Amino acid sequence: MRKTTVYDVAERAGVSTATVSFTFRRPDKVKPATRERVLKAARELDYVPSANARGLARGKTGALGLYSFDMMIERPQGSDLEDFTAEDIFERPEILVYPLYADEVQRGFELECWHRGQAVLLGSAVSKRDNGSITDIAGRVDGLALFPNRGTDDLPLPRLCRSVPVVRIGDADDELPAANVICDNEGGIGALVDHLVDVHGVTEMSFIGELTTYDMHRRFEAFRSRAAERGIGVGRPLLDDSVASSREWLVNLCEAVDVEGLPRVLVCGNDQTALSVIDVLRDAGVRVPQDVIVTGFDGILAASIGSPTLTTVRQPMGAMGRMAAKLLDERGGVPWDESCVHRLPVKVVLGQSCGCV
Repeated sequence: MRKTTVYDVAERAGVSTATVSFTFRRPDKVKPATRERVLKAARELDYVPSANARGLARGKTGALGLYSFDMMIERPQGSDLEDFTAEDIFERPEILVYPLYADEVQRGFELECWHRGQAVLLGSAVSKRDNGSITDIAGRVDGLALFPNRGTDDLPLPRLCRSVPVVRIGDADDELPAANVICDNEGGIGALVDHLVDVHGVTEMSFIGELTTYDMHRRFEAFRSRAAERGIGVGRPLLDDSVASSREWLVNLCEAVDVEGLPRVLVCGNDQTALSVIDVLRDAGVRVPQDVIVTGFDGILAASIGSPTLTTVRQPMGAMGRMAAKLLDERGGVPWDESCVHRLPVKVVLGQSCGCV
């Protein structure tokens, strides 16, 4: 059956298509008798206006958006992409790629929207300069949450923040009129370094990870600061900005293994990096934690069920998603006038990778 259109309603009601549009978008601009005639025709034809039209009629769309950039990982870091086969549909999810940080945040966001009666519109960029899709989503929701990273540098964020309330997850920017939901990176790294020093007597450690996001930069700076306060020798940072899915992943770490230049502790920027580091060390015959202690940050599922289990800093990812949805819903479609920051606490979780469990 052909879908009823605005033209069908206009013909049945004997009005113009503009009048039909105004009836749903700006009912106060249409005479009561004419409005009732249009609504009667719409009911008779089972006409359902678009979400945009329904939203404009009451000033809201009844939906919140969550937008990501390069946050999904199809395969473990450093592995090759294999051709998809029919048998792959029966494979269990790979815990090294799902669920991850963004997946837990998304679940929290959707749960909070569900409790608040808000629909959810999900979006993802097809390229780093894909401005059109995020602008389209922003125009169809009452509020938008996103994961800023280097892929969002070219986005028209100032313009978006003026047109719709925006929540930045895992990032903070004092210049943008938006809400920022972050975790206590500094407190988490500080507590982790203190544990390594006070419990394990560590005197040397290095940081390893990609400095491509706000979180990573804050963790790296917090690591350097806390290590200096505790008088700890900091080895050469094994920073690696290569693409996580390339064959050149963790090149600096491999070079350190080759020259026997590993420190006693490797503090990794996140759990995904830590798990990859453990695999590289295992392949090189380096034992964790007997030879090298490895720690992570995030507290993803894989960290708690791998071997060895990972000592990490758990951030409340689900709560971050719920906080983002709560903030957007309470704004009622009104953009923020200035930047505001909501910082959630973190917790050190001990595992086998430091020898505590």
